[in-house]
Amino acid sequence: MARPADFAVSDNPEVQAQLDRLAALSLPQGRIGLEPVRELLDRLGNPQRSLPPVFHVAGTNGKGSTCAFLRAALEAADHRVHVFTSPHLVRFNERIRVSGALISDDLLAELLAEVLDEAEAGAIAVSFFEVATAAAFLAFSRVPADACVIEVGLGGRLDATNVLEAPAACGIASLGIDHEAFLLAPEAGVPAEPLARIAFEKAGIAKPGVPLVTLAYGQDAVDAVEEQAERVIAPVFRQGRDWSIRAQDGGLLYRDHHGDLALPLPALAGAHQTANAALAIAMLRHQDALPIADEALAAAMGRANWPARLQRLADGPVTRLLPPATPCWLDGGHNPDAGAALGVHFAGSSAPIHLVIGMLANKHPEALIAPLRRHLASVTVVPVPGHEYHAASAFRALFPQADEADDVETALRELSVAPGDTVLIAGSLYLAGTVLAANGQLPD
Repeated sequence: MARPADFAVSDNPEVQAQLDRLAALSLPQGRIGLEPVRELLDRLGNPQRSLPPVFHVAGTNGKGSTCAFLRAALEAADHRVHVFTSPHLVRFNERIRVSGALISDDLLAELLAEVLDEAEAGAIAVSFFEVATAAAFLAFSRVPADACVIEVGLGGRLDATNVLEAPAACGIASLGIDHEAFLLAPEAGVPAEPLARIAFEKAGIAKPGVPLVTLAYGQDAVDAVEEQAERVIAPVFRQGRDWSIRAQDGGLLYRDHHGDLALPLPALAGAHQTANAALAIAMLRHQDALPIADEALAAAMGRANWPARLQRLADGPVTRLLPPATPCWLDGGHNPDAGAALGVHFAGSSAPIHLVIGMLANKHPEALIAPLRRHLASVTVVPVPGHEYHAASAFRALFPQADEADDVETALRELSVAPGDTVLIAGSLYLAGTVLAANGQLPD
């Protein structure tokens, strides 16, 4: 049976009733702009104007990990933190963390009902994500906390979260080509070069006088970011010019105008997590809304947790389908930037990789196959439950021996795994969510 949009299911009947209403929503074709979400929030009393200091993060890949490092540092500094991220992996509740804990079913059902009722009363055609955003802002305005960490859903300039008027700091993680149908749609007055256009969209979160902290990008992207920042008079703090991070003595050395900061390596796997952690630290070091001690920034490197991003799966029903001690990794990445990160992570390993992959039909198989090809012992293509997905035929031009299976469990049972081999399950966050649920590793 196909699941509703974005795997929006719940064991709680009250929550499920509201998720069913959410699943019935559809974004009107051709509609762009923030007017509908602004109208909805106005009917709700504009909760986005009553939030504690906000840290707003955009990017193609890495924005969720950056949010995880922000949350870890803020909590290490004894601040209570609200967090809004997307998508969820297993439960809708993962999107909204209220003062340190996942939103309760009772509060979630109440807030979704309130938002959907107001949308219906005002005859406002809103989307799944706009309702989720409004519900999160309501929760964050009503429950005391010291800070909010808000992840952009898609793009930035026209994302529902961009109704935020005066964050404490904004950040842009890595840039890459993804969601082309939305972010590269023809429009007058925008950059023509694709990566510059992506940068333009992400930098649309810039606000007057608010620090905009970025990683190092190519010149076209840098120019697009600077143009957006200049338009609203937002100061830009760029990696390589205003702050830096480098390896030193088995750890990291972060440096900016405040001075040097010695840090341990991130506990999250993958070399790319250094950039995500550094971006979070730079955002916190370039804001003045909340005090954050150096000790809290260092502690965040080991405390941050972000499931399904190069996650080594624990012992459970899924991993027990493999020979004992077989490393089994899970990653939800699905675009070239994510594929490149996987390629870097496994580049130093000689272990053959058995790739179990499910990708949405609007993604590109070569994005993950190409960076991993020389390591691949096998490729098994599986469905992405509830979504249109690529069949094995789409992969055979890249890996002629690509096989297929009805699901991940069947794929793992049928693998010919030798001692020393590695298994990687990848291609979609939706697929990753089903694997975490099946292995008993619910994100909390």
